[in-house]
Amino acid sequence: MSRNIYAFLAIILLLLQNCSGQKTDTKFYDKDFKWSIQIPKDFTKVSAKEWAEKQQKGENALEETTGEEVINEAKTIFVFKTDDMNYFEANYQPFDINIDGDYRENNRNVNHALYQTFRDNMPNARIDTLSSTEKIDSLFFYKYETKIYLPNNQILDIIMYSKLFDKKEFTVNIMFTDPKCGKEMIDAWKNSKFEK
Repeated sequence: MSRNIYAFLAIILLLLQNCSGQKTDTKFYDKDFKWSIQIPKDFTKVSAKEWAEKQQKGENALEETTGEEVINEAKTIFVFKTDDMNYFEANYQPFDINIDGDYRENNRNVNHALYQTFRDNMPNARIDTLSSTEKIDSLFFYKYETKIYLPNNQILDIIMYSKLFDKKEFTVNIMFTDPKCGKEMIDAWKNSKFEK
């Protein structure tokens, strides 16, 4: 199973946490993936130190659900937020099909583990999921959507995009309760570019 999902779960556990940061309105470029993206304005950059602390909570929740140790090899590319309910995160980790197995099967296992972890940690919520693929700048990504209907009548949308680049798994996570913020993040992601 992918060692990356702990970072994704950390986003969920941030719902009740505060992270300090600074406002941004900038174009971001990652040289490893030759990826450029315009971060929506009024998003705040989450500090690496605070994000690392939150990731540990996600790892612990996943280990409790799966009964397996999570090995942390994910590297954060960025984390931005508008508030404690709307997050935009990108990361990568090593993935070698000769060691980690079939990537498509891995995605199915990750999706199942995510669903079960949400179910275990949010027993009073209704959870709907959808797996598909989507093309971003002519590249196909695995897409896993989760819609969580919380008991307080709030809806939490979580979208995870992932793709294997040689021996690196690249992942973008979008979480929101505010549809306007969600649209801004989704539009930014869909308009991002990968140099060929």
